[in-house]
Amino acid sequence: MDTIFALASARGKAGIAVVRLSGPLAHEAVAQFCELPLPRVASLRKLMWQTQVLDQAVVVIFEPGASFTGEAVAELHLHGSTAVVSAVLSVLSGFKDLRAAEPGEFTRRALENGRLDLTQVEGLADLIDSETESQRKQALRVLSGAIGSKIEGWRKDMVRAAALIEATIDFVDEDVPVDVRPEVRSLIEKLLSELQYELAGCTVAERIRDGFEVAIIGKPNIGKSTLLNALARRDVAITSTVAGTTRDVIEVRMDLNGMAVTLLDTAGLQQSSDVVEKIGIEKAIHRAQLADLRVFLVDDPREVLLIAPKTNDIIVIGKADLLAATHGAVSGVTGEGLTWLVSEITNRLALKAASAGIFIRDRHKHAMLKAKAALESARSGLDLDTHAPELVAADLHSAAGALAVIMGRLNVEDLLDEIFKSFCIGK
Repeated sequence: MDTIFALASARGKAGIAVVRLSGPLAHEAVAQFCELPLPRVASLRKLMWQTQVLDQAVVVIFEPGASFTGEAVAELHLHGSTAVVSAVLSVLSGFKDLRAAEPGEFTRRALENGRLDLTQVEGLADLIDSETESQRKQALRVLSGAIGSKIEGWRKDMVRAAALIEATIDFVDEDVPVDVRPEVRSLIEKLLSELQYELAGCTVAERIRDGFEVAIIGKPNIGKSTLLNALARRDVAITSTVAGTTRDVIEVRMDLNGMAVTLLDTAGLQQSSDVVEKIGIEKAIHRAQLADLRVFLVDDPREVLLIAPKTNDIIVIGKADLLAATHGAVSGVTGEGLTWLVSEITNRLALKAASAGIFIRDRHKHAMLKAKAALESARSGLDLDTHAPELVAADLHSAAGALAVIMGRLNVEDLLDEIFKSFCIGK
């Protein structure tokens, strides 16, 4: 492989800037600047190029097999001056056998060298992009290899089941000494149960990663936009005493007690003959039905709207500043009840988040659905009077192959290009 280099820290002025090199000539290149330190021992070195002092930096080198990429790696921890970084990168770019890294190339090499599997790469990308505490925890869980451990356990069960079935093929013209079907069926049932459990947690895991949606709904001029502005602590929606001011869905992304939440301000729900308002109401109903949680803002808890609350939805009385003290009332004008409302929202979303699985992307879900279908086919094959062990074995191998795609072991080249182009150059 080529030896690559890049600025691994953020661009711009900072206390420290890290330049990373990876590849067979990484150590040799750094040796052109200074005396190499012992592997994995951070050492202060004066970086010299010809007769010029470039910087005084902390230098760390890693041996092949003991680095993030699995290759020989060197890191230069420079003073975070744009001039210093530019000077060092300029010298490195002049070395004959070195080249600047492409987006995500360090991580891609870690994958290709077996230091990470594909799900860990995705976990790393999510960790870098994480904005909330729940996203950080979920990303770290994936980065730790939790998905790989789960799939490896499933793979062993599939290998066992396939081996039992394939052993019967050797006895095709003879009596099979032991009926293996009960054990194979038991293994398949166990796998199907675990796959179903993880599939059920996929949607919530995606929500933690991408953010929950909470829709604020109610009739016109009930104070939805004022409430949204109060929760966001800035004017994101136009407010007016004129009913029907909001025609489109307004979205505000927030961090509520460690969870990423997108609040939706929707058009007031009422019967209307106005063409534009009707479109806004239809959009409001559609988004409210898709939302993870709905906050109904009403004058009276018994009020009937165009859509009915679901079990875990929140019903609150609006414009508390105009009412006598009422439990469960909020005011976007005075802030009354906002702390209670935020607590209710986060508590109810936390209950949803508790059921999150470790499989967090659409491709994970599709692969598990494919594996589930193959296992169901294998189970049906076991129950047929015309039992064909070779077909059952083929289904088991198909299920294992579907799960192997999650780990990045089969047919993923296009997917790799898509994943790594989202990484920064130094990662």
